[in-house]
Amino acid sequence: MPDIAEAKKRCARVAPILKTMAHPQRLFLLCRLAKDEATVGELRDACGASQSLISQHLTRMRREGIVQARRDGNFIHYRIADARLSALILHMEKIFNE
Repeated sequence: MPDIAEAKKRCARVAPILKTMAHPQRLFLLCRLAKDEATVGELRDACGASQSLISQHLTRMRREGIVQARRDGNFIHYRIADARLSALILHMEKIFNE
């Protein structure tokens, strides 16, 4: 029988991530980032939201450890921090697009 206390700890760790992902705009950004890293400009072109709104969402997701950033000259490239989260997003996208 699984350890209930450990299962509850895992759920408590994952729930905030899922809560953040539940926002439609953030989920869209994560779907795009699950395929490849992108700059704010590339994300703006993909979703049509303002650069400031995208930056706000990315800042929240960075603070929560969902995305990471790397600087390349004048550009900051964002990517999903955990490959398991990318796999989950791609799997969800496949399921809900069928």
